[in-house]
Amino acid sequence: MAPDLSCDISFINRFPSKADRMNMYAVPNPGIPGCPPGLEYLTQVDQLLIKQKVEVVEALVGFESNNKYEVRNVMGQNVFYAVEENDCLSRQCCGPMRSFTIHVLNNFGQEVITVTRPLKCMSCFFPCCLQELEVQAPPGNTVGYIVQQWHPFSPKFIVENEHKEPVLRIHGPFCGWSCLPDVDFEIITMDEVSKIGKISKQWTGLLREAFTDSDNFGIQFPMDLDVRMKAVMIGACFLIVSGLFGIFL
Repeated sequence: MAPDLSCDISFINRFPSKADRMNMYAVPNPGIPGCPPGLEYLTQVDQLLIKQKVEVVEALVGFESNNKYEVRNVMGQNVFYAVEENDCLSRQCCGPMRSFTIHVLNNFGQEVITVTRPLKCMSCFFPCCLQELEVQAPPGNTVGYIVQQWHPFSPKFIVENEHKEPVLRIHGPFCGWSCLPDVDFEIITMDEVSKIGKISKQWTGLLREAFTDSDNFGIQFPMDLDVRMKAVMIGACFLIVSGLFGIFL
C-alpha cells in the first residue's frame, strides 16, 4: 500500500501564493532523452542545498520523529521536498541505524525519487552488515546504489549504477573530524585520481547542533554528470544526513 503523505505535502497542494511562486523554480520542458521523468531540472544544476527541518519535539524531549527536508538550489528556491517513512519503534530503538524509505517529491507533490535503506550496522570497526542504499527514479525504476566499504577509521562508499557497476567513490574524513564546523565527503573517480565534487556538512550554530539533529548539507557535482547519478548523490546525502553523522561524528 502506498504511504499517505498528504499531511506532509499539504503545503504543496494548496494554491500557491505570489511569494510561493517566486520561491519555486521554473519547470523545464519534459522529455529530455535519457532523463527519468521528474528529474529534468537536475540537468541544469551542479550544486544543491539540503536543509533538514528542525523538529521542536525532538529538541525539547528527545522523541525521534520522521525527518523532513527541503532541497534548494543556489538561489534558495525549493527544488524538491523529502519526507522519511518508517515506524515509531525503529526510530526510538534503532536511532541513526534505523531502516528508512525517503520519498522525494517535486513542488507539485509528485514523487520523483525513492531512497531506501535497510537496517544495517554502521561501525567503522566491523566489516559485516555495512551500509547499503538504493535509489529509484521514478519510483520502481532503480538508477543506482550506494555501498559502504569497510575501513577502520573513515567512511568510504562506492557509487554504483543500476547494473551494480562501480562508477564513483565517496570518501569521508578521518573518523568524521567532529570538532570541525564544516565536514566534507569527497566525490572522486574510481581510480582515485580526480575529485569531481563533494557532500558538505555546514555548521548551523552551537544551540542547534546541541539540541537537535537538524543540519544543512550541500552537494556539488559536475554539471554534465549523468542525471541518474545526480539522483544517487542526493540519496548519498540522505544516507549521511540521516545516520552516518550520528555514528562517525
